[in-house]
Amino acid sequence: MSNLLIREAEAGDLEAIIRLHEEDELGSHGDVWSPETRPAYESAFAAIQRSPENRLFVAVDGGEIVGTFQLTFIPNLTGRGTLRVKVESVKVKAARRSTGIGARMMTFAEDHARSHGARAMELTSNKTRQAAHRFYERIGFSRSHEGFKKKLG
Repeated sequence: MSNLLIREAEAGDLEAIIRLHEEDELGSHGDVWSPETRPAYESAFAAIQRSPENRLFVAVDGGEIVGTFQLTFIPNLTGRGTLRVKVESVKVKAARRSTGIGARMMTFAEDHARSHGARAMELTSNKTRQAAHRFYERIGFSRSHEGFKKKLG
């Protein structure tokens, strides 16, 4: 894994990214790569690429995409105008978990956020993901807020 490369996602990575979400039953949100769903993913990917506040990354090892995450930069009036970064859609290929890929991705995310002026990083994680929570606490995140979601539509 010493050759792990973390880079911005490209259009050709899209299927592999969705496949990472597919293999996660809890966090997949019903994601599946198919001819019917492909246009929706392509549209979302294009919107992410157009947005100066969003960056989608992949972790590549030996030519294989083994992880992904998205960063969203959020200007905030509190904290004297602190720029925050929200980390979303963190996935590591199931067969490659607990090998250091997630830690490398999060270090990259933190460095990228800091180098672009962010002063805080945040994320949410499903309450049932106890191993993920231990991981995030181990790398310096704290449980500071209770999260809420509401589906619209």
